[in-house]
Amino acid sequence: MARRLPQERLAEAYERFFADHGDTFRGVGWTKSQADTDLRYEVMLGVIKPDAASPVALLDFGAGLAHLYEYLQEHPRDVRIEYSGLEISPRLRDAARRKHPDLSLYDVDITRGTDGLPEFDYVVANGVFTYKDGLDYDEMVSFWRELLPPLFALARVGLAFNAMSKQVDWERDDLFHLPLDVMSSFVSANLSRRFVVRHDYPLFEYTTYVYR
Repeated sequence: MARRLPQERLAEAYERFFADHGDTFRGVGWTKSQADTDLRYEVMLGVIKPDAASPVALLDFGAGLAHLYEYLQEHPRDVRIEYSGLEISPRLRDAARRKHPDLSLYDVDITRGTDGLPEFDYVVANGVFTYKDGLDYDEMVSFWRELLPPLFALARVGLAFNAMSKQVDWERDDLFHLPLDVMSSFVSANLSRRFVVRHDYPLFEYTTYVYR
């Protein structure tokens, strides 16, 4: 049997969450509360610069059930955001499409190329690099390093992604705790030296904004 790729394993894991918990924050792998999940959305959207001109084209990479779109509908910005999502899990993508048939939802595995995808002003990857299921640390680092350059290539202005912090009392074996020095060394060498690390919110993770 062919070895499953990391993105395939993780997509299957999130499909299990959806099967168990339905169209909720737990259905896309978050465990604590809706308030914590909403805080992640706010931090992700913080990548958009205050002087951004409307409209802003945003790609929600790993869109899941399009909950970020729903959050934007409930919490509109000063700038108009044109939302698009990308989700490789057919179950999650189909569920999102049933709720929001007019949304642009892409099915592209960017590790095989980005043909068929336009450029966006901003790309956010919320939760893509936080849960590792049965993957080991080295596999997740390789997966993260493989995905980041094509993600950044899609962004005209900036990219946001989160990962679990190493600055915690203890680490969960099923989560991806990415050291800050590993992150910053790779980002500065391969993407941009213009990046911001958000470690100032009360969750056991951090978010990085990378700019052109």
